[in-house]
Amino acid sequence: MYVKNGVVYAGQPQQPIKVSGVRPLDGYKLWVRFSTGEAKIFDCSSLLDTPAFAPLRDEEVFRGVYIDYGVTVWKDGEIDLAPEYLYEKGVLVQDAHIA
Repeated sequence: MYVKNGVVYAGQPQQPIKVSGVRPLDGYKLWVRFSTGEAKIFDCSSLLDTPAFAPLRDEEVFRGVYIDYGVTVWKDGEIDLAPEYLYEKGVLVQDAHIA
């Protein structure tokens, strides 16, 4: 049990998930290592049709991914993906079929 901001919670406080490593792969996929030690593959291709992520269609821009304070970002922070989203939607590396 722990108390945060005057509210009592059961269990132990959870550390926020952060990205500790990222590498662009072919087919608009990312290899992502998380603060949990797990590595997952995230397919960005479904995001490319949205206006916010459209600049990533340019492979040079996509390959410019980097980590800023535990978050994957592109274009000097103009585009980012939350670590929690990558973690939730990613596929464990051992389960992924990398083309």
